[in-house]
Amino acid sequence: MTSTFLGIEIGKRAVAAHEQALNTTGHNLSNASTEGYSRQRVEFSAFEPIFLPGLNRAETPGQIGQGTVVERIERQRDQLLDQRIVAQAGGEGYWGTKDPYIRMMEQVYLEPGGDSIRGKMDAFWDAWQELSIYPADGAPRTSVIERGQTLIDGIHDRYNQLKGFQNMTEEDIRLTVNRVNELSRQIAGLNADIQRIKAQGDNPNDLLDRRDLLVDKLSSIVDVTVNSRDPDEFMVHTAGMILVQGAIGRHLNLERGIETEGYSRIVWAETGEDIQFRNGSLAALVDLRDKVIQSEIRELDTMTMNFIDLVNEAHRAGYGINGTTGQDFFTEHHFVTNVNGNYDRDGDGAYDSSFIFRITGTNALEERAQVGLAGTITLASSDGDVAVPYYPTDTVADIIARINNSGADVAARLNREGHLSLKGIPSADWDKPDFVIRHIEDSGRFLEGYAGVLNGSGPDGAYDWARPDAVASLQGSVADFSTAPVAHPAGWIEVNPALIKDPGSVVAGFGENGRPANPGNGEAAMAIAAIRNTPVMVGRLETFDDYFADAVGRVGLLGEQSNRALETQNLVMKQLKDMRQSVSGVNMDEELSNMIKYQHGYAAAARFITTVNSMLDTIINRMGV
Repeated sequence: MTSTFLGIEIGKRAVAAHEQALNTTGHNLSNASTEGYSRQRVEFSAFEPIFLPGLNRAETPGQIGQGTVVERIERQRDQLLDQRIVAQAGGEGYWGTKDPYIRMMEQVYLEPGGDSIRGKMDAFWDAWQELSIYPADGAPRTSVIERGQTLIDGIHDRYNQLKGFQNMTEEDIRLTVNRVNELSRQIAGLNADIQRIKAQGDNPNDLLDRRDLLVDKLSSIVDVTVNSRDPDEFMVHTAGMILVQGAIGRHLNLERGIETEGYSRIVWAETGEDIQFRNGSLAALVDLRDKVIQSEIRELDTMTMNFIDLVNEAHRAGYGINGTTGQDFFTEHHFVTNVNGNYDRDGDGAYDSSFIFRITGTNALEERAQVGLAGTITLASSDGDVAVPYYPTDTVADIIARINNSGADVAARLNREGHLSLKGIPSADWDKPDFVIRHIEDSGRFLEGYAGVLNGSGPDGAYDWARPDAVASLQGSVADFSTAPVAHPAGWIEVNPALIKDPGSVVAGFGENGRPANPGNGEAAMAIAAIRNTPVMVGRLETFDDYFADAVGRVGLLGEQSNRALETQNLVMKQLKDMRQSVSGVNMDEELSNMIKYQHGYAAAARFITTVNSMLDTIINRMGV
C-alpha cells in the first residue's frame, strides 16, 4: 500500500518545481537586457509512479502518480540560425571595418580644386608656359621653382596621409590579433567549464550563452565555422585550420619582415605558417594595408617617378640663362650607387642583381611606321612572364600599346627624340622591388636591330635582372639607362637645391652644336610644358591627366562599393538577429504571464499540502478513543 504521507511528498515536489520555475522566470526578467542572453524554459515531467512493474508490486489497480519534478531548464536557441549568423557576420565585419578607411581616403583626393595635386601641377605647367614666352626674364624662373616646391609639398602631403592610413591599419591589425587570441582563450576556457558541468548531468545555459556570444564576436573578426557535433569537443575552424578544439585555443602571432616594409605578417604561433583570412574585420585591415592603400601609394609613386624623370630629362638637355646645363630640376635618389645598377640582393657580399629603372633604345623610331618584323616580346609581371606578340603590319605605336596593356611591370613610350623608352613600374608583389625592370626578351629583331635596346634576340640576348652587369645585354652606353630609385619617391622628391640657390640655372632653351641656347630661346621650357598633354605612360595610363582622373574615379568607386556592401550586410544581419531575437529574446509580457501561472501553481500546491495536513491531523489526533 502507499504511504500515508504520499500527499505531502506530492505537494512538496509541486512547490519545489513551481518555485524553481518562478526563479527561472525572474532570471529571464533580470537578464532581458544582457547581451547574448537566451531565455530559459522549465520543462516539467511527472515523477516516477507507484508501482513499477515487478512480481512484488502491491495488488492495486493502475499506477499511482507521485507529482511533478523539473526535468531540465532548457535555453531557447535555433542552432541553424546561429550558424547562419556566424557565417554572415564576417561580411559585416569586413565592410564595417573597410568603409571608414575608404571614407578617410576619399578626403585625400580633393580633385578637382586649387589645393589638389592636379591644381598645383596645372600651375606648375603654366609657370613653364610663361617661361617659354619670357625666357630671358628672372621672374618666370622664380615662379617655376616656387610652384615646383608647392607641387612637391602637395605630393608629400598625399603620400604622408596614405602612409599614415597604412600605419593605422598596421596598429589595428596588432590590436585585432590580440583580440582574436583573447577570444580563443576565453572560448577554450568556457569549453572546459561546460564539459565539466555537462558531465554532472546539468545544462550550463549561461555558459553556453557566453560561449555563443564570444563566437559571434570572433566571427565578425575572422571567418569561422563551428563544429559542435561532438558534445565533448566544441571546435572553431578558421583559414582551414582549427582555432579552438575543446579546452585548447591556438594563438596567432605577428612577424615583421623587410620584404613587407616592416609591416606584420599574421602567422600561426605553433608553426609559423602564414594565415590568409577571407572575411571579417582582420581580413579587411590586411586588404586595406597590403592592397588598397599600398596600391594608391604605388600609383602615386609611379606618377611621381615618371613626372620627375620626364621633367629632368628635358631639363638636363637645356641651358639656363647663366649657361649651365646637365642639371636635374628635381632631386633623384638612386637605390644603388653602382653605375651599372649592380646590387647584392641576398647580402652575401657579392653582386647578384641589376636594379635598372629605365632603358632607352639607341635608334629613333617613327610612331606610325610599320615595323615589318614578327616575334614575341617577353616581359616580367607580378604573376609571371607575359608574352607580347608583334607582326609585320604592326606600327611602333601598336607594339607600344600592346606592351602597356599586357599587364607587365613595364611601361613603354617614345621619348622626345623618338627613342623607345622602357620603364619599370611598382610591382603588386611585396617580394619584387619597385621600379625595376626584371626581364626583357625578344624572339625577333624589334628590340635588337629595330629599336636598339638589346644586343641580341632570343634567350641568349635577353636582359634579366637576376644577374650582375645585366646592362651588358643592352645596346649603347651607360647614358642609355637609369638605375632604380629609392623606394617611395613621392615621399622624398625635392626641387634641386642648386636651382633654388641660383634660379638662373633653370633652363629655358636648347643649345645647338654644343653651344648654349640664345637668351630668347624658350624651346626647353615649352618642351617641359608640353609634358602636360603628351602621352608619357604613367604606369599603364597615357597622361598625367589620366592618372588624376583614374585616381579620383577609383577611390570614388571604392567608396560607393563599400557603402553599398555595408548597407546590404547590415540589412541581412539585422534580419537574422531579429529572427534570433524572436526565438531567444526575453518577452516581458510572456514572462509576466508565466510568472502568474507559476505563482498560481505554487499557491495551489501549497493549498494541497494544507489540505493533506488537515487530513493527517484528523487521522492522528481525532481517530481512536
